[in-house]
Amino acid sequence: MITIREETFRDVEAREALLDACFGPERFQKTCERLREGRRPAEGLSLVVEQNGALVGTVRLWHVSAGPNRPALMLGPIAVDPSLQGLGLGGKLMREALKEADARGHGAVLLVGDAPYYERFGFSTEKTQALWMPGPYERSRFLALELKAGALDGARGLVSATGEPEQKPDLAALVAAAAQSLWTGMRPAA
Repeated sequence: MITIREETFRDVEAREALLDACFGPERFQKTCERLREGRRPAEGLSLVVEQNGALVGTVRLWHVSAGPNRPALMLGPIAVDPSLQGLGLGGKLMREALKEADARGHGAVLLVGDAPYYERFGFSTEKTQALWMPGPYERSRFLALELKAGALDGARGLVSATGEPEQKPDLAALVAAAAQSLWTGMRPAA
């Protein structure tokens, strides 16, 4: 049985393993990664595909600005287990992510990807001509989709991250808790 659902913290390890299997370590060198780095994905827009209890697909969308004061989302990465590619799971996941983004009131989605694949969802280079990314990318792969007509009219300038910063664990508190736990375990019983 296949289910598309919102990602939870228990999915992180499986998601990262899937992304490694699909893209390898070079995924961390992509320009889009600079927009995601240190940020939280947009609320409710981290989705996974689960098959018989195993995570087999993932997509996340991130808050960005498509030029000054022009909110948008950046989609990516999207991945499906290599053994299940070609079965339409990526398309289902993409349609669900776009539907949810629209339902949450977002106006536009940007991505860097294979134009022939993403055109079937309505993406094109038409609205990205006056935008640029903060690093190397292929212009023909920089695509946009307006969820709301006119959302990217007049958009120009640098695409930049605007999402909430990712909360980092307090290292000092973790070390203190580990030391306390170790100390408690070493004390002789009374």
